[in-house]
Amino acid sequence: MPPTQHAAAAAELDHAAVRTIVIGILLAMFLAALDQTIVATALPTIGRELGDVTHLPWIVTTYLLTSTAVTPLYGKLADIHGRRVVLLVAIGTFVLGSIACAVAPNMLVLILARAVQGLGGGGLISLAQTIVADVVAPKERGRYQGYIAGVFVASSVLGPALGGLLAEYLHWSMIFWINLPLGLVAYLMTSSTLKRLPRHERPHRLDVLGAVLMVVATVALLLALSWGGERYPWGSWPVLGLIAGSIVVWVLFGLRLGTAEEPLLPLAVILDPIVAAGTATAGFAMGVFIALSVYLPIYLQLVLGLTVSGSGIAVIALSVGTVTGATLSGRLMLHVRHYRRLPLLGLAFAALALLALSAAPAGLPLWAVEVLLAVIGLGVGTVLPVTTVAVQNAVAMHQLGTATASVNFFRSLGGAIGVAAFGAILVGASGGSGLSSLQAGAGIAPDSIAAGFRWMFLASAIGMAAAVACLLMMEERPLRGRNDPAGRPARA
Repeated sequence: MPPTQHAAAAAELDHAAVRTIVIGILLAMFLAALDQTIVATALPTIGRELGDVTHLPWIVTTYLLTSTAVTPLYGKLADIHGRRVVLLVAIGTFVLGSIACAVAPNMLVLILARAVQGLGGGGLISLAQTIVADVVAPKERGRYQGYIAGVFVASSVLGPALGGLLAEYLHWSMIFWINLPLGLVAYLMTSSTLKRLPRHERPHRLDVLGAVLMVVATVALLLALSWGGERYPWGSWPVLGLIAGSIVVWVLFGLRLGTAEEPLLPLAVILDPIVAAGTATAGFAMGVFIALSVYLPIYLQLVLGLTVSGSGIAVIALSVGTVTGATLSGRLMLHVRHYRRLPLLGLAFAALALLALSAAPAGLPLWAVEVLLAVIGLGVGTVLPVTTVAVQNAVAMHQLGTATASVNFFRSLGGAIGVAAFGAILVGASGGSGLSSLQAGAGIAPDSIAAGFRWMFLASAIGMAAAVACLLMMEERPLRGRNDPAGRPARA
């Protein structure tokens, strides 16, 4: 379909149709985002009822492995077969995995069912962002990134509370049964309206060998990061072997990208300076943010003395700041040409706030910590719409799926690396034997725990500074408007 027909097809979508599509895909995103948070508080109950506490971490790890590994595949498939069919397959796979989780009679079946869930969930977030890019011009797309950030914040706030309530007062299986009505509504809302999407796909060939290499390299790396310092020492042969194996396979994957007739991740896309810099910025910023989301409750409980529920409420400041930053940054992109300035300022202030936390991790009053968390969240939030929209604006329309999925893949990978790296710093600096011992505070002096967080906050500030450096290298290419030809990047 030539560009003029693309524009005509997009013009057929009135505001009501766009709104219905956006609501439907936000619900699909909420499915995936909620499933990452709702399970955590129900884990002890699941372990008791299934009689297996040893393998509980695999309920989380398996979902992370499969969802992260298949994210780029969904982007390529969406560019080949169209968004609608691939999104509906992702929703269907996720719902089938949820049913299998709910009826699982033992831990092994539950872990395998979570792997199936991850196969579906890995496509929901990147496909939703790709579809927003299909129906909204880049110049107007930033405002929708605020809604997307709101979905993640809602899931991070509602998920743990909802999971605990369902597991305590009903049954742990309800945390999976709840996905059925949500998935059905998302399916019905998007199935008919997505038929009206402008079509940008072109004939492509799926690089099966490249896909296998990428999945194997990703799984090996994530297993090493999950097991290191917890199940095995970081210097043990299982962890070192997985890291070495992952490096070898990543090298083979890089060679495949250079030799394949049509590689899984086209070099023209991933080597584009805007795509490379935007992806690196998002990877560093989200790596720090996800790690902070994991370890801040431990800091609030063991260093500041808050209760479990109190720490959960205190972390909301980080989430609220993120939504506020994403909304401001997204709306500002509508009106200014130099859209990098706000996230550069936001990331700089976030780095300074982390330095303040590292200077006195145990000496700050709670209100000051809350202000600093809000500043950190605000800074990270400003990055989300800018990097996503800039990357989408830099590629042709028929490469949107691949580019968007690549950004989400490296965000997830950055989060996994951030959690592992900062966890190792925290455990090493505090003298703990593992994250589980640190979380329990068993045998570790409060001063040692505070010292561990001092170094972790300092490492987080360095991560934010790296995000600033990457964002400085990202070109500010003018954003395409409604009347600009689709499929042709606008250059400065």
